[in-house]
Amino acid sequence: MLVYPHINPIAISIGPFLGVGPLRVHWYGIMYLVGFTTAWLLARYRARRPGSTWNGLDIDDLIFYCAIGVIVGGRTGWCIFYGHDVLAENWLNAFRIWDGGMSFHGGLAGVVVAAFLFARAKGKHAVDVFDFLAPLPGIGLMAGRLGNFINGELWGKPTNLPWAFGVPNAQGVLIGRHPSQLYEAVLEGLLLFVIMWTFTAKPRPRLAPSALFMIVYGFARFTVEWVRLPDADIGYLAGNWLTMGMLLTMPMIVIGAIMMVYAYRRNAVSGNLAPVKS
Repeated sequence: MLVYPHINPIAISIGPFLGVGPLRVHWYGIMYLVGFTTAWLLARYRARRPGSTWNGLDIDDLIFYCAIGVIVGGRTGWCIFYGHDVLAENWLNAFRIWDGGMSFHGGLAGVVVAAFLFARAKGKHAVDVFDFLAPLPGIGLMAGRLGNFINGELWGKPTNLPWAFGVPNAQGVLIGRHPSQLYEAVLEGLLLFVIMWTFTAKPRPRLAPSALFMIVYGFARFTVEWVRLPDADIGYLAGNWLTMGMLLTMPMIVIGAIMMVYAYRRNAVSGNLAPVKS
């Protein structure tokens, strides 16, 4: 059993200044900055490839739109699906995003809305925007799960596996648990990025990248949910196995599969690359 390192969730603390409390920068917030910065750099790189219909200003605006969508949607989704007990203590806790508590599915919904608004403002096809975004969030998702690990949240079920981390229970007894945050960092983050970046390196039919993102993330999240503990205020929804994460993820897999079949049957040309002149 491994010893959990108990990393201070506050990365930097400066002050106080003139009687005002210290300025604190949390690791969780840094992880979001890493995610947005990485997505911006990757998008800039893809925008420079020959034939791209994207330019630098498009990328800057897109990441800004999506950053707002992720934060607002992610926190709103968490409040709706997971944060009932925390909000019951004080409704202002809804704004304490530095303490963790972001829903991927809520963030995804926020990005969808943001991408629609961006596409409308820029005169782009919304599906092309979704497809361009599909390979970008993997590193950010990995960073976010590392932030969960640093915060000591979202632990998995008890296990005797040699890589289990000792986590104290309510009585202070160390219990070996699956590091489900690290599983998710690898599967929902790094593996998702590698698959999506490789798949989108070549021209694909319109909608196919978005479909693959839904499928890969869905399978990765559904897999980890088998060993991840459900939120205490929700518990299992049915059969001592069905979690809220599973319930929200299963439709992603089904919808993604339908989208993929439709994309290849229709075989429409993506608008993210200019047509090759003969």
